[in-house]
Amino acid sequence: MKKKLRYKQLNKTVEREISFIPVRYIFAMLITIFEILAIIGIVAFLCYVVPYFYILAYITEIACVIKIIASNDNPDYKVPWLLVVLVLPIAGFMLYFIFASRKLKKRYVKRLKNIKEKCHIKNDEKEFEELKANDIKAYSQAKLITNLSKCSLYKNTYQTYFPSGEKAFESMIKDLKTAKRFILMEYFIIEQGKVWDTMLEVLKEKAKEGVDVRIVFDDIGCMNTLPGNYAKLLNKMGIKATPFSRLKGQADSEFNNRSHRKITVIDGEIAYTGGINIADEYANLKPRFGYWKDSAIRLEGDAVKTLTSLFLFDYGSNIKDELIMPENPYPETQVKDNGYIVPFGDGPKPLYDRRVSKVLIQNMLSVANDYAYITTPYLIIDNELCQSIENTALRGVDVRIIVPSVPDKKIVYSMTKSYYQRLLDAGVKIYEYTPGFIHAKTYLIDGKYALVGTVNLDYRSLVHHFENAVWLYNANCIKDIAEDVNEVISASKEIEKGAIKTNIFERFFRALVRIFAPLL
Repeated sequence: MKKKLRYKQLNKTVEREISFIPVRYIFAMLITIFEILAIIGIVAFLCYVVPYFYILAYITEIACVIKIIASNDNPDYKVPWLLVVLVLPIAGFMLYFIFASRKLKKRYVKRLKNIKEKCHIKNDEKEFEELKANDIKAYSQAKLITNLSKCSLYKNTYQTYFPSGEKAFESMIKDLKTAKRFILMEYFIIEQGKVWDTMLEVLKEKAKEGVDVRIVFDDIGCMNTLPGNYAKLLNKMGIKATPFSRLKGQADSEFNNRSHRKITVIDGEIAYTGGINIADEYANLKPRFGYWKDSAIRLEGDAVKTLTSLFLFDYGSNIKDELIMPENPYPETQVKDNGYIVPFGDGPKPLYDRRVSKVLIQNMLSVANDYAYITTPYLIIDNELCQSIENTALRGVDVRIIVPSVPDKKIVYSMTKSYYQRLLDAGVKIYEYTPGFIHAKTYLIDGKYALVGTVNLDYRSLVHHFENAVWLYNANCIKDIAEDVNEVISASKEIEKGAIKTNIFERFFRALVRIFAPLL
């Protein structure tokens, strides 16, 4: 969170805003470090004092290597773990068992199944029959998403695309004021400031009116933006709030598997999602890296039901008590509009068996005939996805990827640049958004297909985080998405092959970081 610091400098009082982490987060991280060191230390000690115990440790290390090689994980994910296990005796395989996979208790898994039974399940056979008759490729894509993510295909949903955070927030606040039954909000980051303070006043007023207001915020995502007890503070205001995956200092993958989702649902009839978190920088009220370019989409109608379910699933799995559903969470709507829509969720194993977003992006690239435009703040991809992008360009499709020219994380920016040469050699066009930082996650194919949501082209989004997005086919808002993406390209600088120059130290650093990118 933020704190104002005042101090004297040359006989003047200077006020500066600094970031600091609440004590409970520091305490949890210290416990985690202590637990890791204790586990590794005990095993190392036993190897030293107990006869032949080191043989057992050696056998365990071999078994761990075999397990990694034989797993169904992507080879890009296996390599760094193999290096860790082989280079760090004892500590390596202990770190693998601690962090490689999320450990879910049976009671927790049972609870998730109970919540899922309460969530919306739609019979979409009619929609699929119509789509199959209209476009077999679009039908196949929709089938792929719904099977992977266990979601539904919808029509009858009005869509509005917002090319900036400030326009999306203006509409969101207006819709929040109309809530009659419930408001559901889930965000990776919520930061105190003008945007959130304005929303909070509306939420408090609605809670007083009897509207059921519920909020989920990621505990690590808000580590530096909210007080450590913020959920309690919101509950005192009449708002039902919970952090997602509260940081407790357990040596498992709780530092991964965060909720990167951005969802607002109003009365089950209106929903918002996209790249924007709830903070002033997303509305360009607090410039950090030049102009902050983002996007969002508003849905009104049947497709809102899936986003309602995603929220209730995350909320119900993070509260202590049994989930009580809001009043009439899945109302019947009378909205009529063109296009087919699939809102969907994505996340880590074992809750999602396959990489939903990655497989979908690959499939969208495979059906591109004319062009494939992508905007993403990060470009850190595995070999499979990189080949899909390359192969699309090699087929003669106009593939363009727009990334920021002003980085928010220098190491990540360096890793993004490390992919330039390979992609350029395959004919992919890369642009850097010169006005500042582009945070929008938009995928546009041939003016027919689009994907808008929270999914970045990096391992955090594609492997570790819980994400959500909206797939669109022949929807009215796609023309607005295309217009926005073309404006972004016009405001960006194309990267030429000859302009990429690196020294030996940069190449070594990028190669080293790329090896461990899946674990970062």
